[in-house]
Order: sequence, then C-alpha cells, then structure tokens
Amino acid sequence: METSGLSAGLSHVRGGSTPPLRRETIGAALSAAAERWPNAQALVSVHQGVCWTYGELNEKAEALAAGLFALGLRRGDRLGIWAPNCAEWTLTQFATAKAGIILVNINPAYRLSELEYTLNKVGVAALVTPERFKTSEYVAMVNELAPEIARSAGTIASARLPHLKRAIQIGGTPAKGWLGFDDLAGLATAESRRAIEGTAGELDCRDPINIQFTSGTTGLPKGATLSHFNILNNGFFVGRSIGLKEGDRLCIPVPLYHCFGMVMGNLGCLTHGATMVYPADAFDPLAVLQAVEKERCTGLYGVPTMFIAELGHPEFDKFDLSSLRTGCMAGSPCPVEVMKQVISRMHMKDVTIAYGMTETSPVSFQTGEDDPLERRVSTIGRVQPHLECKVIDLDGKTVPRGTPGELCTRGYSVMIGYWDDEEKTAEAIDAEGWMHTGDLATIDAQGYGNIVGRLKDMVIRGGENVYPREIEEYLYRHPKVEDVAVVGVPDEKFGEEICAWIKLKPGETASEDEIKAFCKGQIAHYKVPRYVRFVAEFPMTVTGKVQKFQIRDAMIGELKLDTAKTA
Repeated sequence: METSGLSAGLSHVRGGSTPPLRRETIGAALSAAAERWPNAQALVSVHQGVCWTYGELNEKAEALAAGLFALGLRRGDRLGIWAPNCAEWTLTQFATAKAGIILVNINPAYRLSELEYTLNKVGVAALVTPERFKTSEYVAMVNELAPEIARSAGTIASARLPHLKRAIQIGGTPAKGWLGFDDLAGLATAESRRAIEGTAGELDCRDPINIQFTSGTTGLPKGATLSHFNILNNGFFVGRSIGLKEGDRLCIPVPLYHCFGMVMGNLGCLTHGATMVYPADAFDPLAVLQAVEKERCTGLYGVPTMFIAELGHPEFDKFDLSSLRTGCMAGSPCPVEVMKQVISRMHMKDVTIAYGMTETSPVSFQTGEDDPLERRVSTIGRVQPHLECKVIDLDGKTVPRGTPGELCTRGYSVMIGYWDDEEKTAEAIDAEGWMHTGDLATIDAQGYGNIVGRLKDMVIRGGENVYPREIEEYLYRHPKVEDVAVVGVPDEKFGEEICAWIKLKPGETASEDEIKAFCKGQIAHYKVPRYVRFVAEFPMTVTGKVQKFQIRDAMIGELKLDTAKTA
C-alpha cells in the first residue's frame, strides 16, 4: 500500500494518491458492472436459494427503482430498511441508489422506541421490512406505532409516524395496508422507468445516499449521513487491499445494515466484479463454514468474535476451507492469536485487519497483502489512499510517533455530517475537516497504526494510564482463554481497578488465581486484573462488539460499589 508520511517525527500520515478516486454514483457503478460482467454471479443468498448475475441484479434494481418512483418516492426522500441479511436488502440498496433515494439502515435488533425515534429523526417516507425475524414481530411492531396502516387504502397518515407514507412487507402473510415487496417492480410504468433514467443523469456522487445510526452508549443514536462518493470509494479501496478480483467469492456473514456488510462487502464486490455470498440471515458459525465449503468462497469477512466462534465450532475440522485466500477482520480490536489461527487453520494467508468507523465510511487504516506477517497480525496497517490521519493529545497537538493519543481522520471518507444535528456534527468534525474518532491510537515510525483503546475506556489506576487492549492481548495467549474483555471499575483507593471477564475454551476450567499468576511478572503489577470473572457470553451489539459499559455496570452492581465516592 503506497503511503507518504508528512513528518518522520510526528504521528501524522497521508495515504497514496493512486489509483484515482471514483466519481460515479453507486447506480452508475452497478450499470457499468452489468455491462462488463453481465453473466458473472453478483449475489448468492444461500439461505434463500437466490442466485443473481450482475445483469439480473441491475435489471431488478432498475425495475424496483421505477416502482418506488411510481409510489411517489423522489430523489432525496428517505426509505428505511429494517431487515436481516437477505437478497431484498441488497436489491433495495441498489434500487434506492439508482433513484437517488436515501437509504436508512435500521438495526434489526431495534425495539419500538428506537424504531420510532429513527423513523421520525430522519423523516422516513417508506419502510421495507419482513413480517418477522427471530423474536421480533416487525410488521406487528410497526402497526403498533401506526395502527392507521391497516385502515389506509394508499398513502399512510399516522399520528406517531407523521412522515411515513408507505409500508412495504418482505414475504410472509400479507398484512392489511402493507404493500408486498415482490409487487413493487410490477408498479413500474414506462413513464417511471423514463423518470429513473432521467434521474440517473442528474444525480451527483456527492449526494447523500445512506444514513447509518451510530450505536452510542450514551445519548440518542446519531444518523451518520454518507454520500455515493464516501462509500463507493471506501468499498473499492477495501476490496483492493484484500486483493479482491473478478471471479472471487466473498462470504459476508456481517450485518448488511452496518458498513462492514453493505460497504466493505457489497460495494467492495461490485467494484471488483466479485460475488457477494450471504450464508444466513444472521451470523451462525456453522452456516458460515457450510457456505464457504459449498460456494467455494475465496474471501471471508467477520469481526473477531465471529472468527473465534468459527474456529471453536465442534465441527470445524469437517469442512474444506481450502478455497479461502483472503478476507478482513475488523469491527473491534483483532487479537493477535486469533489472527494467526485464521491464517494457519482457515487458509486465509492474505487476510487483512481494517480499522474505521461509520462516520468515515468506514475504513481508514488497513493492512496489505505485502505487509510482513508480524505487521499484518499485530497492527491495523497503514492509512488508506486519499486519506490523512494524525494522533493528537488533549490540547489538540500532534504527538510524536509511538505516543498514544486520539486518532483523527480527514479526506474523502469523512461523512457529510449527522442528519439534522449541526451541534453534534461540529463536535465530531472540526473546522479543518478532521473527524475526531474518540479512539486511542499510536502510529509508529513506519506509519503502522495500532488502536490501544477508546478514550472513554482508558483506565486510570493510581495515576497510571492503562489500555485494556494491551491486557486483553496478553490474556489471549493463555491456552485456556477463548475470549476476554477488560474494563475499569471504580475503586476508592486507586480511582479505578482492572477487571477481566474471560470466556474459556470448551471443556476448560480455570481459577482467578491461575489467571493472576499467568500475569504476574509478565505485565506491570498495576495492569494485573484485580477482578477476574469467568462467563459464558459477553453482552454484545448485533455487529459483534462487546458492550463494555454493561460489563462495568454489572461489576458495580455485583461489588456493590459506591460510584459517588470514586467519581
């Protein structure tokens, strides 16, 4: 990966300038892919038995776009999709892009209050959702918020969801007042098709085309607003970094509603002529192993917890994964030991680590195929092309190489802003265009980055700054440890103390003293966990991130800590 450091002494780096940035819209990119690879497989949804070529995907996306236009949706309107991974999700992604409609990704785990807030915050005019998924009765939940739907003969007029005009159901038993997703293309007319063709010429790559809600641990979710330019380019460069090429088959078990799925996965495949392979509607390690073998996937995506679950599956050794070559581990810090196993046991010799955030479309750092093995397993790589990153101290000054501080990113990938929230946008993006990530990072002399924690997760014990990531990496070396999460908990004497929650490998047992003895003399005494708890699972987000604030809250409750004394 071509990079150029701006200063040998300071933590400020800039990516290379080649290849040039793409300036077409996502819809235009799909049309071009259909022309270049009309008969190549674009999408395989294993659990649905769906297989579409690029020619078919483009044709279906144009028909759906024309159908949405016939319903009254126009460029700049917002359409929400509240669904697990499925072919309809992707078809909606590309159809809205062709129509200039802004796609709003809604977390499949959202409940009523979160759904209501999301739909109203960005003024969603149409919602696409299946009848149900797992324990979520989606149609029933929407009807609870907007009972007027069942009485509507066309356009919805809801008191609680005043912007919602159309409700569209994927599959299931047809609900009163809801339109069937499969019927939308049939609504397309010659006029609406001409209108979509005309719209394509008017769209600009800088137009907003996607809103993704950040899952903050405090405050209400914020709608990160992204353009064609943001996400099409990021998908392209991530795909380039993993060596994605025409004919590759990428297994995508990560959620489509998140950047990892719809940008790094779908748009990465689109821009390189590869096949998107969905093993299941939600992550299932067995389904992933089956899909890789059956579909002869050459690449695999996942957050660390997904790879840990796949490697630890009791039937792992039964599957032929020899078709795998590359992929990406991202979404949260990637343990070195897990990365080594992915390379050795899953045949993913070219696997990369990527770092980013929704607000930067998402990736800003990534390892490359040509990086030395040690760099590929122990860093987040170097800055991506056309991007600039720096590490700053609390005063906003760029720190020397190797010194921890807050990572900031600037360049094409930085979001347009948070939807209808100028104040939060100004807090995140400064006057010089730097996105302040909230992540603690270092950049070494060669320009390789490393994430050492979150600003809010850093533990200050007796005046010493402790980065949970460092302790986690060490504990992963213990032969009995499958997964670990380290947090700080309040302490009257030291301000904070270290707590480690540990998930052991199947069949293993261990004691608190054994873990502490493993640390003694190997890491500084103040980094040795005072509290060790063995758990079956961690509190997780849908995207596979450990919710450390819940671990901290649980320990405060268990230890009956008085947080007022330690504040």
